[in-house]
Amino acid sequence: MRTTSWSRRSFEIANYALLTVLAALCFLPIVHVLSLSLSSRVEVEAGSVLFWPRQFTWASYEYVASQGQFFRSMGITLERVTLGTVLNLALTLLCAYPLAKEAREFRLRTVYVWYFVFTILFGGGLIPWYLTIKNLGLLNSIWALVLPGAVPVFNIILLLNFFRRLPKELSESARIDGAGDWRILLNLFIPLSTPALATITLFTVVGHWNAWFDGLLLMNNPHRYPLSSYLQTVITMPDLSKFTDPETARLYNRISDRTTRAAQVFVGMLPILLAYPFLQRYFIHGIVLGSVKE
Repeated sequence: MRTTSWSRRSFEIANYALLTVLAALCFLPIVHVLSLSLSSRVEVEAGSVLFWPRQFTWASYEYVASQGQFFRSMGITLERVTLGTVLNLALTLLCAYPLAKEAREFRLRTVYVWYFVFTILFGGGLIPWYLTIKNLGLLNSIWALVLPGAVPVFNIILLLNFFRRLPKELSESARIDGAGDWRILLNLFIPLSTPALATITLFTVVGHWNAWFDGLLLMNNPHRYPLSSYLQTVITMPDLSKFTDPETARLYNRISDRTTRAAQVFVGMLPILLAYPFLQRYFIHGIVLGSVKE
């Protein structure tokens, strides 16, 4: 029979209690935002909404559905996430694979590793970054949101360490059978690196989805804002001060700035909330294996 000491049992109780508190701190704000979006204007302005809707109504979501800019910005974000994720993964693989080789196989490996590390430690600053993108003619285009961060050095280091954990005998046997580097990468390394690739994909998708600052700087036209940039303007500036149609004026009797902002924020975070559970098990496995080098 397995016995548990008193100290071990106390540690487990304290550990579970701490994890429960941390989970509540992450989960309750989302519940609060959802409750605000589903409550009436009177209850929200009275401050009586906490974690349960008061005077339940879908009016805020009706207002969101009537705003073309919200869905236009979501479409731009989906385009950014798709292009950015594909480009980031491709460049990460192409950088991590040669850097995972031994120095005798790739003599410039150390030089490139230090070069990538240098880009983490030092940067040119915001103004040179902006001027470079402007001089390349990328302003107000989707490529301005994708190309500047196309080579994520942290993800390269993560995948690099994962590749180094794979047995060298696998690639050596494949090379004896006549396989080249492309076939080894595509048919051997990538299938064996599913946890690490899922982790990197999650990092990349969340990073592109939540990025808002570059959209404000690089998009001259508000109609070109990605979703996070649009939500930032909605949260910082009132959006119900003027009404251009009777339908919006009618909705104003049931909604307020706080309820519509809560509805837009919740709809904006919903895709990530739905996708994360499917990648969680790969995320945990990949982040552990990719961050440890034996």
